[in-house]
Amino acid sequence: MLEHVLVIAFMIIPLLAVAAAVPVAWGWGLGWTDVALFAVFYVVSGMGITVGFHRHFTHGSFKATPALRVGLAVAGSLALQGSPLSWVADHRRHHAYSDKEGDPHSPWLFGTGPRALARGFWHAHMGWLLDRDKTNFRRFAPDLLADRAVSRVSDHFLWYALTSLLLPGLLGGLLTWSWGGALSALFWAGLVRVALLHHVTWSINSVCHIWGDRPFAARDRSANVWWLALLSFGESWHNLHHADPTCARHGAKPGQIDVSARAIRIFEQLGWAHSVRWPTARRLDRLIRSADAA
Repeated sequence: MLEHVLVIAFMIIPLLAVAAAVPVAWGWGLGWTDVALFAVFYVVSGMGITVGFHRHFTHGSFKATPALRVGLAVAGSLALQGSPLSWVADHRRHHAYSDKEGDPHSPWLFGTGPRALARGFWHAHMGWLLDRDKTNFRRFAPDLLADRAVSRVSDHFLWYALTSLLLPGLLGGLLTWSWGGALSALFWAGLVRVALLHHVTWSINSVCHIWGDRPFAARDRSANVWWLALLSFGESWHNLHHADPTCARHGAKPGQIDVSARAIRIFEQLGWAHSVRWPTARRLDRLIRSADAA
């Protein structure tokens, strides 16, 4: 219950921060310290979601050393999108019922007409977070429940959430040696960063299940949306992901930017990740042919 309230609070408060961002920037200015802290915390928390919560914990696209596993759980918690347990359980449920009854955030649950799709877009993007239909952890994430280290990170989600907001302010204050620098960093690298990352992640649920290209065969309406690729660290190559969920690379075609896959490759080269499920030409070709046949 507490985690549900926190997620809703952090859904609304950063939105208010974004609404105030333009007039604040106009009157206050935006320093390089704010930009640097924003970028660092956006990358760390965002990759914690994409590489950690999504590709590693949810789908087992690669195996990680214990230290990397805990690090990814902590980094993903800094995104304020819920604990590792809740995020993974919700996402596995999404794949089990993708774009059908039981999917927690499909935009197609209310029909295909303009009004129904507008309602579905809101539901897929943000509205589902307000529902009290909590996913059963024991059914969808028994492995994480049994993992003491990951369960411990989940139990301390509140502290990671507070750290994610307060640490940028602390660093901003120390780097500029001023209260103004602390407040500015709290605003930009804390609240605004969380708001942007939230909406990028939610857009994968909403935008990438309504519009875009579908070159691969999937059981749902998942699609590729190129203009979200960089901000989402490669998550918006969503069609291949649903066609082959355990694949470690989502942007498998030439020119498809997938920063998360590059990070996994680096972890593999460092010896921190192994058993990585990289796409093969044969597998991709079969999925494309299946799409053409469909």
